[in-house]
Amino acid sequence: MAIADLDDPAFERLLRERTSSIVHGRPRTPSDLVFMGARELRDLKRLNEVKKWIEPNGAIWVVRPKGGRSEIRDTDVIEAGLAAGLVDNKIASFSDSQGAMRLVFRLRDRPR
Repeated sequence: MAIADLDDPAFERLLRERTSSIVHGRPRTPSDLVFMGARELRDLKRLNEVKKWIEPNGAIWVVRPKGGRSEIRDTDVIEAGLAAGLVDNKIASFSDSQGAMRLVFRLRDRPR
């Protein structure tokens, strides 16, 4: 599991209760999950690089400020995902102030 540009100590404590294999930044081997923080639209451009960090059946959770707190909208994440060859398949409330969207490879597009 990897965390990129997401500074949330409480979330990391919860993760560490479940696993000890957490990497900050690019993992050495493909990961099943990456939690990527995005505060500005330009942060979504990193998806082209971060998608190389996940296993073929892995996922990237893009975590961003909710509602009017951010210039990033759900549609921006969806569009950036599509541009990177990923699709959205889940949306969640990450915290009181942040939302998250999960991006994955389409079944037909998964690297072998």
